Amino acid sequence: MAKKVNSLEDLGGFVFSTNKDFDLSSNDEAQETLPNNQQKLEAHLDKKNRGGKVATVIKGFEGTDDDLKILAKQLKTLCGVGGSAKDGEIIIQGNFRDKVMDYLTKEGYKVKRVGG
Repeated sequence: MAKKVNSLEDLGGFVFSTNKDFDLSSNDEAQETLPNNQQKLEAHLDKKNRGGKVATVIKGFEGTDDDLKILAKQLKTLCGVGGSAKDGEIIIQGNFRDKVMDYLTKEGYKVKRVGG
């Protein structure tokens, strides 16, 4: 007896199309990185799920993962601490919000302070 399929996830990510004009080479997921002056970033301080330690979180980056990682590396080097970059967010260990905001503003980004 065949399994019942309730959603596309049940197919394991496989989708079949009968459109003979479909072009496999077009990739809609490719995202271009916006220029610095068009980026609207938010600078947060976060303590949640970090054992009471503070982290500076930069949200709102629109671009490729490679460009996000390059910017994260620049910020981590500037502050001399560790961190990570994923899902359009940059996490810097420690309270470096003012320092990061100054650097991003000088680089041409529009940065908004969010929260305390």
